[in-house]
Amino acid sequence: MTEELGLRARKKKQTASRIWQAAVDLCSERGFDHVSVAEIAEAAEVSKMTVFNYFGTKEGAIVGPMEEHVGDPARAVRERQPGESAVVAMRGQFLEQIAGRDPSIGLSGDPRALRLRQLISETPTLTLRVVSFHMRSIQLLADALAEETDDALLARVAAAQLIGARNALIVENHRRTLVGDPLDEIAEDCAASAERVFGQVETGLQGYPEKNLQGYPGKN
Repeated sequence: MTEELGLRARKKKQTASRIWQAAVDLCSERGFDHVSVAEIAEAAEVSKMTVFNYFGTKEGAIVGPMEEHVGDPARAVRERQPGESAVVAMRGQFLEQIAGRDPSIGLSGDPRALRLRQLISETPTLTLRVVSFHMRSIQLLADALAEETDDALLARVAAAQLIGARNALIVENHRRTLVGDPLDEIAEDCAASAERVFGQVETGLQGYPEKNLQGYPGKN
């Protein structure tokens, strides 16, 4: 039974990947507004309904894999060890993603990843979707921090700083990828930058009143 479930999960992942690849290829070539869901389905060799079942919308077929990571920062904070700060937890998660060359943080050797970034920048609908994704990520992290401090405003400020630091590193990865820098070199520099950038955020958060920092310097 377990083997059957594993096989089913792999097939679903393969189907989702095939749909995403078809969507990026077609929309990069012809423009997002000039490609239909039916055409994406045909290229991926699935039904139109399958595309909707997997991604919900045409926009989802493009940016859905990115949105799967919306809760990564919040999960790092919720699952951190007692005594570990939120900053250290997020930095640790990010360093693991760097080591794994995770496409979600801009480290991918797939040419489609480059075309995807270009497509998003050229398509207002997709740009708005990505902005919404980032705002959702901030809110989820703020909610996790607020549970520990009972201070929703301070939690949102801290979440915005943490997500801002993370996004700055990701944007730099995308920039360097677009100009053709070697992936391993980008990853090595990103790891060094992550230590510096998250360290700066941690220093800033330590300036808040101690009574409001129950969850930020260290988990109880």
